[in-house]
Amino acid sequence: MESTAHKAASRKGFLYFTEFICGVSIMAVELGASRLLSPYFSSSQIVWTIIIGTIMIAMALGNIYGGRSADKDPSPDKLYRRILIAGIWIALIPVLGKYVILAVSALVILSVNSAYLIWAALASCLVVFVFPLFLLGTTTPSLVKYSTMSLEESGRTVGNLEAFNTIGSIIGTFLPTFVTIPSVGTSITFLIFAALLISTAAYYFLSRKTDTKKTITAIIILLFSCIFGHSDSFAFWNKDLTYEGESIYNYLQVSEDDKAYYLSTNVLFGVQSMARKDGQLTGMYYDYAMAAPFMADINNKDDLDLLILGNGSGTYASMCEQYLDNVHTDGVEIDKDITELAAQYFGMPEDVNVSTYDGRAYLQAVDDTYDVIMVDAYQDISVPFQMSSVEFFTQVKDHLNPDGVMVINMNMRGEGEGNINEYLSDTIASIFPYVYTVDVTDGTNRELFASFNPDILSTMQYSIPLIKDEQLQNMMNTVSASLVPYAGGSHILTDDKAPVEVLSMRALDGIIHQELDYYKTMIKGKSIRELISLLTG
Repeated sequence: MESTAHKAASRKGFLYFTEFICGVSIMAVELGASRLLSPYFSSSQIVWTIIIGTIMIAMALGNIYGGRSADKDPSPDKLYRRILIAGIWIALIPVLGKYVILAVSALVILSVNSAYLIWAALASCLVVFVFPLFLLGTTTPSLVKYSTMSLEESGRTVGNLEAFNTIGSIIGTFLPTFVTIPSVGTSITFLIFAALLISTAAYYFLSRKTDTKKTITAIIILLFSCIFGHSDSFAFWNKDLTYEGESIYNYLQVSEDDKAYYLSTNVLFGVQSMARKDGQLTGMYYDYAMAAPFMADINNKDDLDLLILGNGSGTYASMCEQYLDNVHTDGVEIDKDITELAAQYFGMPEDVNVSTYDGRAYLQAVDDTYDVIMVDAYQDISVPFQMSSVEFFTQVKDHLNPDGVMVINMNMRGEGEGNINEYLSDTIASIFPYVYTVDVTDGTNRELFASFNPDILSTMQYSIPLIKDEQLQNMMNTVSASLVPYAGGSHILTDDKAPVEVLSMRALDGIIHQELDYYKTMIKGKSIRELISLLTG
């Protein structure tokens, strides 16, 4: 085959290397896509499904096009041009991707009436990631054409190409997750793998002394992206963040004002944790959860053993140790970077024993029992199914003392039959005979208290007059007066069937719908000039 008789592509080793680099880059971009989208749309299974589905469609179409293109013109030049273009596109993602995602999301959310995040995430993924992965999807069928010299060796050649692609995919799976994203961030991860693609195509063209101008242009764009696209800021409109970074599990953002520090693990769904600088009550759900130790009769115990599943920045642990004299606290937090931020910015006491572990796995690993177990592992639509099922709450029950209390923070109330909170509450009520709920004022959170002790309300009411801090005493009176007994129903979540993300998406959809109604009414019927005037004040 004459078209493969040049310096670079005539050597099968280089073709195998190309397959390897494309395999590495495809998986790296897929994982990078999840990190780029998750601060805006969460890292739920729904978002992962959108990413995987759209990328597989892009790859399938690329396979079809690549095979047909190679049959029409069996020259590697077109393939390496496509690889060069894909590298340029991926290099520009750190520069433009975040702006494109927000612009596309704004258009989608203003255009649809339901499933806002699904459509916004899908549209963003299509616009940002489908084209370069379509181009990379043309690699394997094209290389099969270029490297197969005869039918006798076709099987071995295809097998070798698939092996190099698979090995590349394996490395492209582990390298971003455990090395590049935690150490240098998502933006530089995109730039690293864009550089690999551009370098591969550049070697091909420079060794042949063709397409020199295109190659130089690609290198200039890569350098431009390295200069202007290396920032790891997802909330690019915030210029005064105290801390911004990425861990293996989360995008992390710490901000502060005169009153408090705030932790967010995304940029669209509000604050996940906070700590007041003056040490007063937070005004958030932590204040309501303080009722649990009093329900567990802390005043008549030498020590109260507290376990927090989802310790986060340690706000609840800090409050319990501040207001209660005889508390021993164990915390479980899967993200060690959040634990480090808790000590650095949020004043978490040093004597809080924090284990870097998944909450359910921790319960399986220890035999200790507690007077209070706080479950605070839910955020936006990222409700881990393994911590919402009958099996999980049975484990919680087994780690509670006989008069112990579980308190769980449900951050979206939900409306209508079969909402997320009804499923969670029914599941808990199938395990615990005494369940009470209270809605947090000025928010969407609901606190649920569950126990085998029928006297938790009277115990709490007995304890309230003994509280020394007046602000906390008033808060506990408010909680006591607002508690509502919960009668269980038939909506039960199990390890086998727990559609928590779909249910959470519906609840979040309702919240977004309420917020958007105001803005849609405000802009309805206005001209472009009026809208510009409205935006500019």
